[in-house]
Amino acid sequence: MDEKRDPGLACAVAGASASTSASTRTGKGERARADKKRTRGASFWRSWPSREALTRVGVPRGRIVLDHTMLAGLSVLVVAGCYTSGAFDGWYTPLPPLGFGLCVVAALRYHHTTLDHRLAASLGLLAVIALCGLGAYAAGAPTPATVIWIVSSIMAMERLPLHAGLATVVVLGAGFVETDETGIIGAGLTTAAVLLAGYSLRLDAEARGAGFQLLAQERLAREAEAASAALAERARIAREIHDVLAHSLSAQMVHLEVARLQIEAGADRSEILKLVTSARSMAREGLAETRHALSALRGDMVPVEEYLRELAREDRAEVDVTGERRDLPAEASQAVRRVAQEALTNVRKHAPGARTRIRFAYGTDEISLEIRDSGPPRTVGGARGAEELGASGSGYGLLGMRERAELLGGSLDAGPDGPGFTVRLRVPA
Repeated sequence: MDEKRDPGLACAVAGASASTSASTRTGKGERARADKKRTRGASFWRSWPSREALTRVGVPRGRIVLDHTMLAGLSVLVVAGCYTSGAFDGWYTPLPPLGFGLCVVAALRYHHTTLDHRLAASLGLLAVIALCGLGAYAAGAPTPATVIWIVSSIMAMERLPLHAGLATVVVLGAGFVETDETGIIGAGLTTAAVLLAGYSLRLDAEARGAGFQLLAQERLAREAEAASAALAERARIAREIHDVLAHSLSAQMVHLEVARLQIEAGADRSEILKLVTSARSMAREGLAETRHALSALRGDMVPVEEYLRELAREDRAEVDVTGERRDLPAEASQAVRRVAQEALTNVRKHAPGARTRIRFAYGTDEISLEIRDSGPPRTVGGARGAEELGASGSGYGLLGMRERAELLGGSLDAGPDGPGFTVRLRVPA
């Protein structure tokens, strides 16, 4: 039967396909989780303690003195036990010190091989120490042999992967059964005590190693943060230099180039002088703005509202400031200054003689700036072309101001407003 003609059959096939697909996805998900669980379990049993955990860095001096005192006491117990057992008389008298020296050398080498995570070499060195204990037991000194095997088991549990440490304890557990007079019960208690002591030392070392790893990560994070702050500061300085100099110098170059061409063409002296005077005025304004930018970069600048009043005085603009005055971040303060400067420059270029009003407000968690002009006077040939400016989305440099505001998490809107033009800035602060 055709599936297209039988909707029930089509639904059944679609349902079966969906269920098969779902079961396939479920099966894959379960296998992935099982594989992840097995990997995590294998990592737990086969992973080494970290290098920070295996070193003695960060261990208190009192703990080091206590450990050395305990090892010295065990050493005296092993050597003295060999002689008090009566098994090392005559020609065998030098054997206990020699065997003990061999154990010390093997233990020191074991420390380095575990730092390098060399499992075969570490197990071989533990075997050398265990064989020294076996030799003491074979000679008739069971107590020194038991001490040597206990220390070897603790060293294995503390510094080897868990599967290797447990295997070592199991192998040496046969020696505990043989040397313990109480048999299996005493050997079981000894083995449990060894496991507990070795694993406790392991956890203590891993906790210390984790602390050092966190300190290293925090140090790297601080270095990265300092590098990021330095890059951000360089970018801020670059923006300030660009905002101050690019506009001024480019305009000067245009005026001076036109003046050069007019001189070559023999133009009227008054026209050339006008261009040179205009370029000189631009240079003066650029120098003043450079001083303002350098003061801002040093953090030595007048409050925003005073700067706005000083800037508006030249254009006879009205300034209204509302809200409770407070110190502003340097980036937010510079954004307000640059937007105000650019907006007033556009008013002078596109609407000379227009009435301009500047409103600056301190909000709860932001500051806002609005610059609105009334448009050019209604004279023949005096149309401003606000539509063209609004269609472009910005006046000269307002695109850069918008990018600056967005970098600070704020916004900048610019466009025609009735016969005039309005620029609005909002910046968190």
